[in-house]
Amino acid sequence: MLINNAGILIPKPFTEYTTEDLNALVSTTMAGFLYLAQRVVKAMVQQKRGSIVNISTTLVDHPVAGVPVTVQVMAKGSLNAATRALAMEYVKEGIRVNTVALGVIKTPMHKPETYEFFKGLHPMNRMGEIKEVVDAVLFLTDATFTTGEILHVDGGAHVGKW
Repeated sequence: MLINNAGILIPKPFTEYTTEDLNALVSTTMAGFLYLAQRVVKAMVQQKRGSIVNISTTLVDHPVAGVPVTVQVMAKGSLNAATRALAMEYVKEGIRVNTVALGVIKTPMHKPETYEFFKGLHPMNRMGEIKEVVDAVLFLTDATFTTGEILHVDGGAHVGKW
């Protein structure tokens, strides 16, 4: 099993992203996934089974005005696309690939003074908890008839504007 949870957050207006920002996002989110998943998939092919769960963001499919993360979304969006492609490429080897697309989760990445703003981004009017992410990941690792799925854990934000 591989849980691909590597990621960094560099929120800034699109025109202010630098080459260094892009390189950091690509090397952490995309290259990190590529090199680690390649090694893990080789072992899973030998075992004839396996589960990969990527961690992405609901912003890939549902951006929010005032949340400047376009380049971030480019990187995480690549994981959503890779999830489906890799799921099809290795389905006959018994390897399942899924993604959990997160809303804002209460972690040390976010300062308490930002909680009110972030909870307002979700129809449930709260931030997600780490346990809820763990529950979703465990569900996908146990759901043996599920592959290529993007599971939104975002308090309903992917449903639309409330």
